[in-house]
Amino acid sequence: MLIIKNLSFRYPNPRVELFAHLSATIPPGVTLVQGGDGRGKSTLLRLMAGALAADAGQLQLNGVSLAEQPEAYRRQLFWMEPRSTDFDQLTPLQYFETVRGKYSSFDAGLTGPLVEGLGLEPHIDKQLFMLSTGSKRKVWLAAAFASGAALLLLDEPFAALDAPSIAFVKEQLQAISTQAGRAAVIADYAAPSGVTLAGVIDLGD
Repeated sequence: MLIIKNLSFRYPNPRVELFAHLSATIPPGVTLVQGGDGRGKSTLLRLMAGALAADAGQLQLNGVSLAEQPEAYRRQLFWMEPRSTDFDQLTPLQYFETVRGKYSSFDAGLTGPLVEGLGLEPHIDKQLFMLSTGSKRKVWLAAAFASGAALLLLDEPFAALDAPSIAFVKEQLQAISTQAGRAAVIADYAAPSGVTLAGVIDLGD
């Protein structure tokens, strides 16, 4: 689904090379981007999302080039910076509406079960700035799973989550692992138990 060709990236200040001619193929299912601190897990997801510009290389999602058709490329994927404050004045339901407007395959019928499964009911009428880190992450995850996007890019999806929510997210990822035409890339330190992986990109320790 996603083809990465000769991707290179350096941090501008200090000028440190993170990736040099990285190539990979992301198939349908769940792919793990694995590595230690500072190895570039989150940066690689930002590059895949088109939220960060690479120094060189090509990205193609379902045949659509990020360089040639950036908007069409981005419409196929869901990415949210976990620490984003862009939607802090919205409630979760209002945020879901903004996501619904972006993705034609958004499934509004899933938001209720996702809110319940992630334990978000007590927070559904609160503005996002009022939520804990874990609860905000749950809102991003619920939106991702409901979006219907072909590719979900999830940075440390289990961070700051309670045990029942971790189990629920694993169930959603396992469901994606069986769906043709959908993929999720998760960045984390290790493979999640109970989730069948289609591939691993190991950035080292």
